[in-house]
Amino acid sequence: MTMTLPLPPGAAEAVFAEPWPAHAFALAGQIAAAQAEGDADQTDTYYRHWLTTLERLVVAKGASSEAELEVHRLAWDHAADRAPHGQPIELRPDDFR
Repeated sequence: MTMTLPLPPGAAEAVFAEPWPAHAFALAGQIAAAQAEGDADQTDTYYRHWLTTLERLVVAKGASSEAELEVHRLAWDHAADRAPHGQPIELRPDDFR
């Protein structure tokens, strides 16, 4: 689902006075898209939408790539599987393999 809003006259793309409204708009778009795809809106989905939105911003800004984020996501999952419930999760070099 794509949201289309009118742009200010002469603007090539949406313009916000500060970064935070753009980030909030991106999050709202992510939530709307997920709901349009049948998101069950469970307790954790709100935070997953935040994470998805932040990851997209990180990639869009060139701070990381989707592939690099996936490597870290898998490493985190591997480390979490190893950690006992309630204990800190520690990433190790072998988590990245």
